Amino acid sequence: MSALHKAPHLTEQAYLEFEAQSDIKHEYVDGKIYAMAGATERHNRITGNLFFNLRSAARGSHCGVFVSDMKLRMENGQFYYYPDVLLSCNTDDKHQLYKEQPCLIAEVLSKSTHKTDQREKWLNYQKLPSLRYYLLVDSTQRKVHYYQRDSLGDWYSAELEDEESIFVQCDDYQTRLTLRDIYEDVVF
Repeated sequence: MSALHKAPHLTEQAYLEFEAQSDIKHEYVDGKIYAMAGATERHNRITGNLFFNLRSAARGSHCGVFVSDMKLRMENGQFYYYPDVLLSCNTDDKHQLYKEQPCLIAEVLSKSTHKTDQREKWLNYQKLPSLRYYLLVDSTQRKVHYYQRDSLGDWYSAELEDEESIFVQCDDYQTRLTLRDIYEDVVF
């Protein structure tokens, strides 16, 4: 019988140093790291479409739109995630390696990530006071489930239908997203 070994616990600083030297991305969850898998062509097209549409509306503003390589820092460094797309309009959210105050997060679901995106990440993301929109975008069919926080702080959810749009408003930033925008040039 082999001996049991205690799983190593990394500090936030050790994670950041490790991540800076790593050839692959890792998410950090309460002292443990998890390697990120590569993405499919569909995943990349959907992520690109979201970025393009959100970034087009952000041009010339103080809002930043980031894809997969920007970390999201949460709970004073207890969690670091790599959202597929992140929109931040808070001028105090200036760190070069991570953001802490997103207005919108979009995760493109895959077979390997959908459970984490729908449960763990959603449970953590909804704690962010700045977050107003969370989009779960399916990469296997044209389906977008989204959450939207109202001015009282309550969350509502819906499926994006063919002729509908999601109106995104963060401070002075405004845009609309449709299924056509999100799935442009995506072949199933």
